[in-house]
Amino acid sequence: MSKPCPFCTLPAERIIDSNEFGVTIRDGYPVSQGHTLVIPKRHIGSWFEIKSDEQLALLDLLARAKTVLQDEFNPDGYNIGINDGASAGQTVPHLHMHLIPRYIGDLQDPRGGVRWIIPEKAKYWE
Repeated sequence: MSKPCPFCTLPAERIIDSNEFGVTIRDGYPVSQGHTLVIPKRHIGSWFEIKSDEQLALLDLLARAKTVLQDEFNPDGYNIGINDGASAGQTVPHLHMHLIPRYIGDLQDPRGGVRWIIPEKAKYWE
């Protein structure tokens, strides 16, 4: 028997914002202070399988989460990402967007950002 989806069984106290189609929570294994997830309420695996009204609702939650993070932690930048499919690193098969606050000095050289998923291709400027 497979384990229940952790995003379909979220305790109410973890939800920090919501709308008709999605919820926002803080990541249980944060990369940085304030690392936030935006998750559709409907169990679906891929960004490319959700409807346009769901996409817009999730983008609205993303923007609202950024406002909260800016007020609470005042980060210097953000990484936004979706691991879509197992080959892209998706470990929970329920679509979720990562909003990762970044801070000056959290990495010696942050250039390349999300390109570091394939390290030998990250330094395109060299």
